[in-house]
Formats: sequence, structure tokens, C-alpha cells
Amino acid sequence: MQFYRDGYRPGDPDLLPAAPGAAERAGSLPPEVDVLIVGTGPAGTVLGAQLAAFPSIRTAVVERREGPLQVGQADGVACRTVEMFQAFGLAEALLREAYWVNEVRFWGPSEADRSRIARTGWVEDTPAGLSEFPHVIVNQARMQQFLLDHMARSASRLEPAYGLELVTLDVGAGEHPVTVTLRRADGSQETVRARYVVGCDGARSAVRRAIGLELRGDAANHAWGVLDVLATTDFPDWRTKNVVQSDGKGSLLMIPREGGTMVRCYVDLGEVPADDAGRVRATTVERLVEITNDILHPYSVDVRSVAWSSVYEVGQRLADRFDDAEGSAQPRVFIAGDACHTHSAKAGQGMNVSMQDAFNLGWKLAAVLEGRSDADLLRTYSAERQAVAQDLIDFDRFWSDFIAQPVVDESHPELGGITAEQMRTQFARQGRYTAGLATTYAPSAIVGDDSHQALAKGFEVGTRFHSAPVIRLADARPLQLGHAQRADGRWRIFAFGGATHDGLLDLATWLGDSPDSPLARFTPAGADLDSVIDVHGVFRCGHHDLDPSDLPAVLLPRTGPLGLQDWEKAWAVDAREDVFAARGIDPEGALVVVRPDQYVAHVLPLTAREELTRFFGGFLRSR
Repeated sequence: MQFYRDGYRPGDPDLLPAAPGAAERAGSLPPEVDVLIVGTGPAGTVLGAQLAAFPSIRTAVVERREGPLQVGQADGVACRTVEMFQAFGLAEALLREAYWVNEVRFWGPSEADRSRIARTGWVEDTPAGLSEFPHVIVNQARMQQFLLDHMARSASRLEPAYGLELVTLDVGAGEHPVTVTLRRADGSQETVRARYVVGCDGARSAVRRAIGLELRGDAANHAWGVLDVLATTDFPDWRTKNVVQSDGKGSLLMIPREGGTMVRCYVDLGEVPADDAGRVRATTVERLVEITNDILHPYSVDVRSVAWSSVYEVGQRLADRFDDAEGSAQPRVFIAGDACHTHSAKAGQGMNVSMQDAFNLGWKLAAVLEGRSDADLLRTYSAERQAVAQDLIDFDRFWSDFIAQPVVDESHPELGGITAEQMRTQFARQGRYTAGLATTYAPSAIVGDDSHQALAKGFEVGTRFHSAPVIRLADARPLQLGHAQRADGRWRIFAFGGATHDGLLDLATWLGDSPDSPLARFTPAGADLDSVIDVHGVFRCGHHDLDPSDLPAVLLPRTGPLGLQDWEKAWAVDAREDVFAARGIDPEGALVVVRPDQYVAHVLPLTAREELTRFFGGFLRSR
């Protein structure tokens, strides 16, 4: 984290100075905005936090509730989501509060007495090396509050306007072509005109209906109850994640929660008859506790308090597209999160995928609204995220069916089911997906081809940038290279040097000095050289083997109103884990281009100057 770049100021460095007029606008609803976000769920709060980084963009957030979410709903936080929170500067606080999921333990019918359960094995929850961050558990309400607080501390002083429900949405013409009517609880209405509207308003999205889209897919056919309980128990694995399968009494997924005492129990309620008419949703808390104890026999749970509970039916549904654009029309209205995809909670991906929807869209909106890219960039949102959501639906359908299967009875194998070994194997196999790391974006204007992938095998084009330890050259501080990325809308070039420093130094000199380089061509006049593309050099040496004074200007740039040097652009090898070996960097070095949402956009040779400029020219405007 950097501060004091515009002069010293006392106090909390996370509380940024308010942009002119921002403090007066906080929580208000102006008649015209650049972006109107409808909903403060996972997608809405991430999008708000991203756009709050741009005070020049007038953003408004509305929520039909009378205040922030307080309890319940999603809680699984994938490794990829923690990586994203790091870009907002929020990972440390999140990890301090969270429950860390280290193992998954499995329980099934005892061979000696199938009416009783016995532990059958365990697997590591997240395979080693997938991420520098763990899989954790934190209540959705708390996740959203981290983001709401971040919005309020930003220079934009962005705060939601609560108690407003969308009534109508019409797309017309003009600079603010989307007209939205909002209604308060007392029946009064307000009208807002926006350049863009994003519906983050859940599975019953009014925004989605307004643009004529619907969720398509399977009808719900399997029900689960969910309980957040404070309890005493003789069950020995109460503080680990457990998959419990009984003999004929259903299955149970148990996930400890933050705070050291609370546990979430997902209770299998079985197949839902076609004529159920919603009756399963009337299942009482007492009945859910009774089923939990039946499944856990011979162990028992004495529930002292229920913090939250719900009953839901599993259904996997997906919208055909995630915006209002038809044919060649430019999109003006977008949907994200549950507004465009719904599924079960078994894979723990709902909140995570919703947040990644918004992270994908936020930087693109900022680039278009600040004039760095043409509006065509916005068409990539639906193209990229609809494919990701389809993968999630397919995975969730498989996983929900798999976990609901009975355990095979060895004395009656003809009855079918799965073995304990099959359950353990499948959990281990799905580790990359449940960590949120399975997304691979297809080649497009903002994702290059893989013709040079061999130069950096560990930074696969289209996947998230896989961080690794490095040493900061200027101050010898060990850090994760991926943590140099912030949620600030900038592209990044990580230039990895070869056996000698010459190739990297030559490239850095060209990037900073040549009028043909991407920085010269696509940086607005008068802006800092790193304001659009942030360049980092990673040298194949120890931090004592290179003097910072030998760095080209692009790796020691003068930025901000005071023209202060930025000492955080050059990196050396951490001898404890060599990034070059860990990520398969070619001896000649490599260029790794990373998008503002932390996904690898291209891998190129250090000498590929024309190709690098041409790639950026595919979506950035020349100054």
C-alpha cells in the first residue's frame, strides 16, 4: 500500500481524501449518473467497490432493503475471491476473522453397524500450491460489509441509497439513455437517468425482467435445509468440514463458521415431489435439527441457538446472455450474480462467481467511461461470464447429484451408491474448481493466443495470474508478486528477465522512452506514465546483485503531484522459492500481460515490441 504520494496527511491511510463534492453526495441519489447499480449483494458490492476507485465516474447504488444485510445466506470464500480481496486491500482483515478450511473429513455407515456412522477418511481441502491464500468461511453479510466500508472510505465516498425498489426501466437515446423509476416504501417515486445500469438484484431480478431475459434450466427437484447453529456435541469433528452420509437417513454437509463456535449444517431433505407446491419449504427448524441428529447417530448435537436457517430447492438455471445488447447494438444494461445464474450451495461457488462477474465488468465500465477504451469492450462481459456460468451450472448439477447419493452397502452392492473412496477421490479431484481457479477465458480482443505459452508455462493465458514469492529490490522485503496488483483498473506488464539483465533493461527503456511503445501511445496526455499500464520488472538475480540506480525510468517512475519516485516496480528472486523455476519462465525471459481483473491476457517474448503494442491497440484508445 502506498500513501503520502500527494503530501503527508495524518490519520488512517485507508481513509482517502474525499474528491470534490463527494462527501456531500454520499448516500444521495442524483437525477443523472454514469452507472446505477441495483442491489447490494455480492456482485453489487464488488462492483461498487471497484467503481468507487474512480471519483470522475458518477456511480449510484440502490437497494430495496432498508439497510445492509445482517445475517445468513452464502459463506464459502474461495481462494480466488481472497486473491481479489487482496487487490482491494481487504484480504488481511478477512483472513483475521475467517474460519480456515484445512481438511474435509468423511463419515459413512459403520461396517459393524450401519445404523451408526464412522469416520472413513479425509482429504486436504485445497491442494498445496494452488494459491497463497486458503479457502475460508465468512458470512456473506460480513463480506459485503468489508466492501461497503471500502466504498465509504474511497475518494468517491460511495454509499448505497436504501429502501428503493426498481419499478420500471426503459432504454432510449441520449447521453443518459437508461431511465429508471424507483419506489420507496411510502409509495413515493424517484427517477434516475443513467448511462449504464447493472442489475445485481438477485434471482428474481427486476432488471433482468425489464430487459426481457429469463433464467432457463432445470426445475428444482431436491431440497436442502440449512442451519447456522451454536451447539454442544460429542461429535469429534465439529470444527472441521465434514461430509456425512448415513444409511437411509440422508446426508449432511457440515462447515464450521467464523468465531470458533458456530457451525453450518446443510441437511438433505431428499427428492421433492412434483406436486409439493412449496410444502418442503415449511420444514421447521426443529425438524431440521431432528434429521441432523438422526444422520449423526450415535453422536448428537444439542442446539442452543440458531443464528439463521432456510430451506431451499436445488435448481440450476442460466440466462441466455448477461446484457441487453441484441445484434450490433451496444449494451447499456447488464445483469450479474444470481440475476443471471442460480444453482445449489453445495459447491460453495455462488457468492464467489457473482463477485467475479462484477470484478470482470467493473474495470471495463471504468475504461469506457474514462475514455480509455471504446464501448465495444463492454460486449466482452457477457461473452466471458456467460461461459463461466455455464461451466458452473454443469459442475453444480454433477456435484449436487454426486453428494446426494447413498453410500454403497457392501452386502447389497446391487442397490448401488458410492464408496467412501470414491467420495474422497472426487473431492480431491474438484479442488481446483472449488478454489475458484478453473476459469479460463477464451482468446478475444483482451486475451491473446497461446503461441508463446512455453515462455511462461506457469502463467497460462486466460487464467488468473498465479502469484509467487519475490523480494522487492528497493527494500529487500519478501512479498507475493501478485500483490502488486490493485483494483485500480490498470493493466500490468510483468517483464521477467533472462540469464542476463540486458533484455529486460532494453525492454524497460523502450517502454519508457520510445514514442512507439504502448505507454507512450495509450497514456492520456499529462497523466502519469503508469496510469493505464503499470510495468514491473522481475530480475533473475538476488536483491543484492542489482543497484536500483541502474533501473530505467519506467521501473523507477516519478508519479503523483509531487513527482515522487515509485520504488515498488522492481523485483528480485526469493531464494526460498524461485519464481522463475516455480512458474516455468524460459531462460530468455518473458513478458506476461495481466488484465485489471488479475487474469493473464498474453505471454510474449521480451523482444515482441510490435506485437505488444498491437495487442494493446486492440482495445485501448490512442491518445
